[in-house]
Amino acid sequence: MALVKLYQNLIDKLHYLDGVPALLIRIYLAPIFVMAGYSKLQLGNPDVTGIASLMADPNVVSWFGNADWGLGLPFPSLLANLAAWTEFLGGWMLLFGVLTRLVSIPLMFTMFIAATSVHADNGWFAITPTNPDTSPAKMVSWLGFDSAEQSLLNSTDTGERLNRMRSILEDNGNTEWLYEKGSIVVLNNGVEFAVTYFIMLLALFFIGAGRFTSIDYYSAQRLFKEPSKF
Repeated sequence: MALVKLYQNLIDKLHYLDGVPALLIRIYLAPIFVMAGYSKLQLGNPDVTGIASLMADPNVVSWFGNADWGLGLPFPSLLANLAAWTEFLGGWMLLFGVLTRLVSIPLMFTMFIAATSVHADNGWFAITPTNPDTSPAKMVSWLGFDSAEQSLLNSTDTGERLNRMRSILEDNGNTEWLYEKGSIVVLNNGVEFAVTYFIMLLALFFIGAGRFTSIDYYSAQRLFKEPSKF
């Protein structure tokens, strides 16, 4: 009984630290979105100055609008700039915990568009598993999904190709230098990362920016005398 009471007392005090998970999620997501937006803009282009540097890169606009090798979206200039600034400013707002619930909504929308328009045709995995025995698809296959079985076959085929690549590199390249920064992988470019970021943003939408760790919290304390509702 004493252990139960001790456990309950500890649980009761956990709410003082419930801002930590939200803070860690924000710190994790912030640089991803800041750099995703920054890469779409011309801010880092030394040849572009003034207002033009605040606009989306023409190549990004073309990718948004071209139906043959891009997204094929209408109003590509408008949408490219909206996406770029949503990600760039939204990332900074996440970092400091400013209007976190509100900014999570457009960021979730960008992840939904990315998942459905860019990555959906490639399946789930961002990087193709090359060992079917350790692939997460194996657990899904136990539940009887045919797509998981196909994924396991793809892992076997990809593993053979990856081993062939390594063999070619060992015979013809300086593998000590080539592998110095990490081993080679096969990029699948599936929805995995986009969905993961969407889920993390959804969590922030429900739990908020976090107690004691965000501008939202202290703003609400000052304005409403209670934790942030934003």
